[in-house]
Amino acid sequence: MIKRTLYFGNPAYLSTHLEQLVVRLPQVEKNSTLPEGFKKEAQAVIPIEDIGVVIIDHQQIIISQALLAKLLDNNVAFITCNHTHHPTGLLLNLDSHSLQSQRFKAQLEASEPLKKQLWQQTIKAKIRNQAALLKLQGFEIDNMLHWADSVKSGDPENLEGRASAWY
Repeated sequence: MIKRTLYFGNPAYLSTHLEQLVVRLPQVEKNSTLPEGFKKEAQAVIPIEDIGVVIIDHQQIIISQALLAKLLDNNVAFITCNHTHHPTGLLLNLDSHSLQSQRFKAQLEASEPLKKQLWQQTIKAKIRNQAALLKLQGFEIDNMLHWADSVKSGDPENLEGRASAWY
C-alpha cells in the first residue's frame, strides 16, 4: 500500500485518538457564525497506519507528544519547516526500524563519486523544476534548460547558483 503524505500549511491542532490522527482547525472552532454541528464535522480523522510522511509548515500548529510517538512507532517521517517554508528538521524512528538504519549506513558509506552523481541528479531536477515554474509564468527558460543539461558530477561550475540567481 502506498503511504500518504500529509502537508499542514495552516494553523491546526493535531492529536491522536484510537490510532488515528485527529486534525482540528482553530479558524473553524473559534468562528462564532458557524453552527456547532458543522464545527464537529470539520474535524478530520486519518488512520496513522496509512501515513508515510507528515510535513508541518506553519508556526501555529500544535501537535501532541502522544501523536508524535504514534507516528514514529509507525515509521512515519515527520518534517518541520521554518517561517520561510524550508525544511529545517526531520524526525525518524531510529529504535526499531532496521531498514532506516541500513539506509543511514549505506548513505554514510557511499563512495565520493556516487555522492557527486546523486548531487548532479538533484541539481538537474531542481533546475528543471525551476524552469517549469518560470515557463508557467511566461518567462524564457532556454538558459535554464541549458544549465540543467550541462550540470556535471558534483556541480563544479556552480550551475545551481547561476540557475538560482536567474530564478
